[in-house]
Amino acid sequence: MVIPYSHASVRLTGRWKQEPDRAVTTAPGSYLEFAFSGDMAVIRFDTAINQTPHLHLWIQLDGGDRIETPVDSYLRVCAETPGVHVCRVIFKGSIEQTGRWYAPLTGALQFLGIQTEQPAPLVPDPRPVLEFIGDSITEGVLIDTDYCEQTRDAFELDQLNRPYQDDCCATWAWLTAEALNCRPVFMGYGAVGITRKGCGWIPPAPDSYPFFFDGAPLEGLPQADIAVINHGANDSGKAPELYRQGYIRLLDAVRRRSPRAEIFAVSAFCGTHQDTLKALVADYNAANRTEVHFINASGWIPPEPLHPHREGHKTVAEHLTPLMRTALKRFLHNGKEQDSD
Repeated sequence: MVIPYSHASVRLTGRWKQEPDRAVTTAPGSYLEFAFSGDMAVIRFDTAINQTPHLHLWIQLDGGDRIETPVDSYLRVCAETPGVHVCRVIFKGSIEQTGRWYAPLTGALQFLGIQTEQPAPLVPDPRPVLEFIGDSITEGVLIDTDYCEQTRDAFELDQLNRPYQDDCCATWAWLTAEALNCRPVFMGYGAVGITRKGCGWIPPAPDSYPFFFDGAPLEGLPQADIAVINHGANDSGKAPELYRQGYIRLLDAVRRRSPRAEIFAVSAFCGTHQDTLKALVADYNAANRTEVHFINASGWIPPEPLHPHREGHKTVAEHLTPLMRTALKRFLHNGKEQDSD
């Protein structure tokens, strides 16, 4: 039996553009889940225009160990015993330079549906939505390689291994969402800044945030309950006023999409534009009678390497999680109050 991506037994989390015959995402960290009855299912993707080496996925069956695999047109998932099973497929990483904004989307994951003997009911996921808006560090770039000591030639050659070296599930963002039992929604693209476009022709964050990709406005995406912005590392050398103006536009866009969200402005881990960000958040709150929370993350991890390894991401999550937990409690409390009205 062929089950389309829009079937009730399938759930999408993240920045998925839902088209009539497929769901498309260019954002690592996005994932899909489906439930099936039996001992096997086949996951179907359209890989016709994907650039090689192909982007990589994590596949996780019934909450077990994740298994890494390149995307393929048909991926078979086998359970040890027949029964009802739940499979999660996570967009682990790709190569930043592939087309992720303008057609052809050679770096996109295009999910068509599944084949299985029998779909099964998928238990609802009521967890709060925790949205992360950042750059290559949020994306999980170069988590598993030491590029600082490489020659340029070696670095270029190493790009062929990038799908193995990048891992959204080891990032500070994923670890924080996991610790708080939230549904993570990722928007992290390499080289993107507040004032700078990124790899794969991604526009600067204030311009790209309201879209899945070029020509595809954000529609059907659940509002964020908590939004965390981490931008600044790629804005080094830019005038503080340009950074300030762009950041305010991004804050406005986030607030328009999620009016009730708790918003956190986390400074760049390397300290870039830290003072500017602190001041603009204070001014923004005063002008808009709102509360955006500024977090000074400078010094949490060493400034080099710019892209932290797994331990660096873990350290950031350990700093951030307690702060997010306070916000989550506040959100849940406010939600209960509104439900009782």
